[in-house]
Amino acid sequence: MDHLPTVVGLGEILWDFLPSGRQLGGAPANFAYCAHLLGDRAVVASRIGLDDLGQEARRSLLHKGVTDQFLQIDPAHPTGTVQVHLDAKGQPKFEITQSVAWDFLELTDTWKALAQSADAVCFGTLAQRSEQSRAAILKFLNATPTNALRVFDVNLRQQFYSTEIIEESLKRANLVKMNHEEVLPMKKLVGMNTPSQDEAASFCQELARKFDLDLVCVTHGAEGSLLCDRKHSHHHSGFRVQVKDAVGAGDAFTAGLVHGHLNNSTLAEMNDLANRLGAWVASCSGAMPSPPQAGLEQALEKLG
Repeated sequence: MDHLPTVVGLGEILWDFLPSGRQLGGAPANFAYCAHLLGDRAVVASRIGLDDLGQEARRSLLHKGVTDQFLQIDPAHPTGTVQVHLDAKGQPKFEITQSVAWDFLELTDTWKALAQSADAVCFGTLAQRSEQSRAAILKFLNATPTNALRVFDVNLRQQFYSTEIIEESLKRANLVKMNHEEVLPMKKLVGMNTPSQDEAASFCQELARKFDLDLVCVTHGAEGSLLCDRKHSHHHSGFRVQVKDAVGAGDAFTAGLVHGHLNNSTLAEMNDLANRLGAWVASCSGAMPSPPQAGLEQALEKLG
């Protein structure tokens, strides 16, 4: 691109309470941080409470090099928190606190201007669990330029989704990412009858045709990912790393995918960068690890 792209993580920002301690997170915030590491103009559009955790979230974002300009302040509701439990393989399970600041997003004039300047926006299902935030997110997406990349990062967490939320999100997206465990539920939610999970490429291409999507991606953790447009598909076998915890690895993957797409990369190139970034985050503790002293590029090259 001729200019530095503006890449927005839209939705929840929260504190992950991990066994190792408290770390800033939320899929849109994790995504934006990794987009920032890749050199994009990354923005978190979310809402924090008028509390110590909110102030700490702001300081933490700024320390990591991401602007706090688009964090709304909620005087009545606390900053979001999540209890994260890790299994033996470092895979997370989440207990997500309800009625927190990011459940009350508002489409302000500042956010409207941000939407109109966005080159890419990543949004998910979780932040749409409340009617107010859902309305703000859909209006934000409607305000983006027609050529903006609108990335629907499917997160079928707990009970925080519905057929309506999924379908309205798919209608506004042009790139969709889900993990392999979400394929079968997604088929049921959108009423598609491709035979089995083994037919992932057929499902992705049918989904792309049905909802006029440019790209559909299915991630398989350490086993890589499948990336499809309406005519072609590419499978990446992933990178083997010692997993510290997998929190945020999928969000890092999405940032790599978006960065590649904005730079007109091929399916293979996008898939490779996304898998490298996801594997690197999984090999670190927390969703927003600091890049090594030698630089992120060198760390990603070392993966193979």
